[in-house]
Amino acid sequence: MSQNAIQPTRAQNYPEWYQEVIKAADMAENSPVRGCMVIKPWGFAIWENMQKVLDRKFKETGHSNAYFPLLIPLSFLEQEAAHVEGFAKECAVVTHHRLKADANGKLIPDGKLEEPLIIRPTSETIIGHMYAKWVKSYRDLPVLMNQWCNVMRWEMRTRLFLRTAEFLWQEGHTVHATNKEAQEETLRMLDVYADFAQDYMAMPVVKGMKTSDERFPGAVDTYSIEAMMQDKKALQAGTSHFLGQNFAKASGIKFLNAEGKEEIAWTTSWGVSTRLIGGLIMSHSDDDGLILPPKLAPIHVVILPIFRNDEEKSQVLAFVDSLTSELRAQSFDGAPISVKVDLRDMRGGEKAWQYIKQGVPLRVEVGPRDIAKGEVFVGRRDKAVKDKSSLSKSAFVESVAKILEEIQGNILARAKKNLKENTKEINSLEEFSEFFGGSEESQSGGFAMIHWNEAAIGHEILAKLKVTPRCIPLVGKKESGKCIFTGQPSNQRVIFAKSY
Repeated sequence: MSQNAIQPTRAQNYPEWYQEVIKAADMAENSPVRGCMVIKPWGFAIWENMQKVLDRKFKETGHSNAYFPLLIPLSFLEQEAAHVEGFAKECAVVTHHRLKADANGKLIPDGKLEEPLIIRPTSETIIGHMYAKWVKSYRDLPVLMNQWCNVMRWEMRTRLFLRTAEFLWQEGHTVHATNKEAQEETLRMLDVYADFAQDYMAMPVVKGMKTSDERFPGAVDTYSIEAMMQDKKALQAGTSHFLGQNFAKASGIKFLNAEGKEEIAWTTSWGVSTRLIGGLIMSHSDDDGLILPPKLAPIHVVILPIFRNDEEKSQVLAFVDSLTSELRAQSFDGAPISVKVDLRDMRGGEKAWQYIKQGVPLRVEVGPRDIAKGEVFVGRRDKAVKDKSSLSKSAFVESVAKILEEIQGNILARAKKNLKENTKEINSLEEFSEFFGGSEESQSGGFAMIHWNEAAIGHEILAKLKVTPRCIPLVGKKESGKCIFTGQPSNQRVIFAKSY
């Protein structure tokens, strides 16, 4: 009989394990609309915590929130050639503005629109149109805005959180007077994403520039943070785009400089989405369910009272009330400790397993015998399920913030170990093929650091192994070499990996 809550295990079938973790944690499920998902309260609470942190970081770097329309005129998308080519196959199109009943009572589209509307796959064009109206002088710059919204990209192969037709995200869009300012903004926001991933998600990332074939449609340069999941595949966890003057020209974003001369502005865009939740799951979770970094956990401590009769209940609940108040008076990461007391009429084991599968960092069991000794029984989600210990009530209250910090550090250390142990410098095509051998869903490989020349784009070995260039790292040694595919010169190693 299996000793794990999640079947299959990671080793047996990683993709299916991932779906089962989401189901067991009651985070999300597929909706009646193909390719879309319903994010349930536990999953949405995690997203809300991500939003809170990121929104604070955006505002600390001078950005303000705004909102722009869901629907974009088709002609707007056509303004930037590379942009429309990149998104054309993913667009959902609105062609009518009402419904009517036919002779059989069936609803059919009516009222054809003069111009079709696109449900936003991203908002550069509609936001650029508005910026062109607002920006007239160098005094209006920079424009630093962000919006939290949903977008639609018609995906054929979907997976909860990682790739869905509709998803939630934020998209920052900024306008600058100079090339230098726009490039600085692009890298500043990449750093914001990288710091958030490591400090809050406990997910180490590699910051880098995308190769030309992986660049955002219409961008001059695209930068990304790349994380390694436990199956050694890469997850593009966030992107920041230096758009140069391409979109400004297309949208007509111009301004008069200090000398009264008209100039074309420089723009950026950057975003992260609910796929961060997928990254969180795959970075830390185990064969018993979700493991959450305490800094993003909706609940830090769940208390499970244990009693057999009314007399014990009264005694236990009085102790629990006191414990709860004392814990909530403590703070972690600048906010009060979040505590839940579960009084449902259920077996204690069932309750405990629910919170194990949901990844709550600390489980506390309190019964009459514990109270008699002035103790609590504590389980940590970063340790084995059966690895529980008794602590005095006062010691637990005093150390709870420290314990949460330890859990945060432990899961970050495990993720860093996974990244380090599965990143390898490779110097031959034979070694590359061996490194990534096996089927598309196999857990072979990791991050291959290779010399590569862009003349090798589309090489048959890459297609066969389902491997793509992830990024050119921004940090690390520069060294000359030869592309393992073409033999042509290369001045820096590029990360290649299987990816989500």
